[in-house]
Order: sequence, then C-alpha cells, then structure tokens
Amino acid sequence: MHILLVEDDSALAESTARALRSQGWRIDCTARGEPVPLSLKQDGYDLLILDIGLEGIDGIETLRRVREQGLQIPVLMLTARDAVEDRVRGLEEGADDYLVKPFAVTELVARARALVRRSEARRGDVLRMGKLRLDMNGHRVFVDEQPVHMSPRELGLLQYLMLKAGKVVPRDQLVALVPGWHAATSDNAVDLQVSRLRAKVEPAGLRIRTVRGLGYLLEEAQAT
Repeated sequence: MHILLVEDDSALAESTARALRSQGWRIDCTARGEPVPLSLKQDGYDLLILDIGLEGIDGIETLRRVREQGLQIPVLMLTARDAVEDRVRGLEEGADDYLVKPFAVTELVARARALVRRSEARRGDVLRMGKLRLDMNGHRVFVDEQPVHMSPRELGLLQYLMLKAGKVVPRDQLVALVPGWHAATSDNAVDLQVSRLRAKVEPAGLRIRTVRGLGYLLEEAQAT
C-alpha cells in the first residue's frame, strides 16, 4: 500500500510514518497541502492521510482541490479539533473517515486498511479470498498484505480459479486461458504450474484441490 501523509507536526509525522511503514507500506510525507493534488495525479497512491490544521491552505481546502480534480482516492482526515462542525465539513468535502488527535496507532492502521478495502471493492478490480488479495489491474498478489511474486501464468491461473471459486474448473479451460499454452500442453506441465501456485496460496488459508478426471477446485482450507 502506498500512502501520502500530509502533516505539518514533524514529530507526529515521523512517528506516524514509522508506524505505517512497520506494516510494510510505502509512506511519503509532506507538510503542506499545496502540492498534494499534483502528487496524487503523478503517483499511484492508495490512501491520503490529511491533517486539517496545515499552514498555508488547510486540510479542508486541500481536500476540496483534490476532489475538484476528480481524484477518488480514499481520504482519512486527522484533526486536533473536537468540534463536530469540523468533522462535518471534512465529510461534506469528500473525506471518507477521520481521526481525532491523539489517536492510537492500532486504530490508524485499522482505519487505513478498511478505507483501502472499501475503495478497492467499489472499483471492482480486486479479488479477495481468505487472506489473499489479487489486484487485477496492477497484476499484483498479496497474502496478509505482503506482496507475493507470481509469474504471468500463475497470475492467469489464480485469477480464473478465484473467479470460479468453489467450482471445478476443467483443465482445458485453464489451458485455453493461460498465455503460451495450447491444447497439446501435457498434464504434467499443468500439474506443475498448479502445484507451484498451490504452495503460494496455502499461507492465505486457501487450497487448490485436484478433482481427478474433472479439473481443479479453489476453496478455503477449512472447507470440506
């Protein structure tokens, strides 16, 4: 996950960034709101964490400019102000959630995860099963939010099996969908690719069963 953190309190920005990086996430920091819209356009951020009380243009104005440019990135607002009207203004301008300072790091991490998951679900370009997440547009796979390297063939197999989760997928369907394969591809070659993929999805609580004479079935490991 790639996050842009906008916070002008240097000590808080440093401690917050350190906590987020401990989750394996990439964090970029800035103390001002002016460059934020351009930064969001140029880089593939998954989440904007935005303090309301910034010098120069404040967080509310920064958020307004972000939304005016049509950027739909999820936004988590940070505020030291406990007034309801401040939170309402942020939500009205397009914030997705907010946290009042001081906040617990565990809550910040949980809210960040939840916002990104909701955003991905709305876009419809992410498949989830067990602890596994497949970003179909980015061609990336994560298990417990940790990236897992997969070859193009493994990605193709995984995507189709996830789309057909809980159903037996005939071998010839997989062969037809995977680049570089053809009707003459041997059973051993298919079994080898499935075996490699099986080892990578097992840590996510998933298993790929071989249904003899029929094909393959992706299911959660606890399923019977």
